[in-house]
Amino acid sequence: MNRQEVLQKVGQKIREIRISKGLTQVELVSRMDISTDPNNISRLEAGRSNLTLFTLYRLSSALEVPMKELVDVDLLEA
Repeated sequence: MNRQEVLQKVGQKIREIRISKGLTQVELVSRMDISTDPNNISRLEAGRSNLTLFTLYRLSSALEVPMKELVDVDLLEA
């Protein structure tokens, strides 16, 4: 599995959790307690941007899930 595939799988997981919580990208950003453009969330969810560990922490806090849930994807599928 290459870098792009990993980013896409993690981004897809973030999107699934966000939607299951009934949040828009704008609402998620407002919960993250940082100033960022909602387009950044769009890029993360699409796998077009590499998230940092701190961003992963902020996302997990905003989504109220453990960090490991955001990266709990089957990387052997692809």
